[in-house]
Amino acid sequence: MEKEEKYKLLTEQIKALLEGETDWVGVMANVTAAIQETMGFLWTGFYRVAGRELLLGPFQGPVACMHIGYGRGVCGTAWQRQETVVVADVEQFPGHIACSSLSRSEIVVPVKSPEGSVVAVLDIDSRQVATFDDTDRRQLEAICALLGPLFGVNSPKNT
Repeated sequence: MEKEEKYKLLTEQIKALLEGETDWVGVMANVTAAIQETMGFLWTGFYRVAGRELLLGPFQGPVACMHIGYGRGVCGTAWQRQETVVVADVEQFPGHIACSSLSRSEIVVPVKSPEGSVVAVLDIDSRQVATFDDTDRRQLEAICALLGPLFGVNSPKNT
């Protein structure tokens, strides 16, 4: 099955998982599991905005960094820019935070509240260089757009 078709099926699955749900932690857990199961990446997970840092949220894969500062690494940069960051080779990204030496490429997509503020980021790592392309960016941004309204309404106040 081609990547675009996998994402279409994944998006439909996530829409079904979201229906009637209000627990954002449970949603993050199921979304990471669905992405990981469908796409088979090295690491898939969320970091939640808490004050001036990102805190580790639900994820699938090897152990991860617990805290990431604003503007630090790929996740902190995506949060600071408020836009998706795609890194073909993490070794070429200035300030990359190596939570796992197995990670070779990465995509980070902000999750925005209805008011437009970043409340979390979806972080995905791959074992291969140049895994992520425009298809991944578009599809993952669409998935995160489904999550934003839920996170904005039900997420705890940032500390």
